Amino acid sequence: MFEGTVRLFLVWLGALIFMAPVSLAVAQNVDGVTDLKLPGISSYATPKGETSLALSGGGAITLSAQLTDKGSDITRGIVWRVFKPEAVNGKLPMVASSHGGTAVFQLEPGSYLVHASYGRAGATKRITVGKDAKRESLVLDAGGLKLDAVLSGGVRIPPKKLRFSIYEGTAEANGDRALIIPDVEPNSVVRLNAGIYHVVSTYGAVNAVIRSDIRVEAGKLTEATVEHHAAEITMKLVRETGGEAIADTSWSLLN
Repeated sequence: MFEGTVRLFLVWLGALIFMAPVSLAVAQNVDGVTDLKLPGISSYATPKGETSLALSGGGAITLSAQLTDKGSDITRGIVWRVFKPEAVNGKLPMVASSHGGTAVFQLEPGSYLVHASYGRAGATKRITVGKDAKRESLVLDAGGLKLDAVLSGGVRIPPKKLRFSIYEGTAEANGDRALIIPDVEPNSVVRLNAGIYHVVSTYGAVNAVIRSDIRVEAGKLTEATVEHHAAEITMKLVRETGGEAIADTSWSLLN
């Protein structure tokens, strides 16, 4: 229901996708811990007391991450989290964290789980720390996704009227898909693990929606542009041709 002048976006039939892989990259799980369920960013068990669990008397561990197995070290944008592998009250105790690129931690000898997140991509690896310094690396088998949409004939859509939602590529038994990230702005780069994703492009706020399955390749930036076969219309109720819109008017739009 709408009052006065109303702007609606109507769907026509059809959608067209253009995808062009470009170089870039991001992350995935390795080293036999693919099925590991790590706690969320805010659900880990914080250390008790004022003494850090990362002690200077332990071994130095240098952690680095690469976008592909032959890629160079990522120098920024990584969030490192180091956990003890035994859960406490159902949560993994976080030992240490760091932001940036390559990170160095002083840890007590023992076994740890290291998680590296790079945007929406992530990788996990089990490491063993001794008294001697060592180095571990994680391969982030992931890529970037950049989305945009146009109208028929290549007409640009104002960015404020366009939003994307990214879902898991595989639907559940009931047909639902897990939402990964909503309200993605056009032409912004989202870092994702390599794989197929279900992308929903919404033009306006009514029914101009296009759905597409898009593959993200490791080590590359995939640029996808969908074509909305839709239009913006303006509806007014007037007393005479060229008159002002009558207020307190309700509208219903049917198929």
